[in-house]
Amino acid sequence: MLITPAYAQAAAGGDTNSMLMSLLPFALIFVIMYFLILRPQQKKVRDHADLVKNIRRGDTVVTSGGLVGKVTKVVDDDQIEFEISDGVRVRQMRQMISGVRAKGEPAKSEAKDEAAS
Repeated sequence: MLITPAYAQAAAGGDTNSMLMSLLPFALIFVIMYFLILRPQQKKVRDHADLVKNIRRGDTVVTSGGLVGKVTKVVDDDQIEFEISDGVRVRQMRQMISGVRAKGEPAKSEAKDEAAS
């Protein structure tokens, strides 16, 4: 009654600047989550893959189930065999290894360096 139709029509239209400003917080949240959650998780996965790839005979490993043993044989790319007690050997998938506690035999290049010293 007091508002003219021209006034009401002008207020209904929105500009692109206000729409961009309303989407900016969502983009900012995504960027923050990427740096706080996704990048560290990707780094952790990459480090675990390197750890699993570099397991060799003589390493002391800890499985995800909590078993601790010494690697006696690398069966193939997917499995290792380790000894948890005298004469008790277990096969385990490499991906289920959660950590390496002690490194085993040195690589051949390291052994040559020590012999040369």
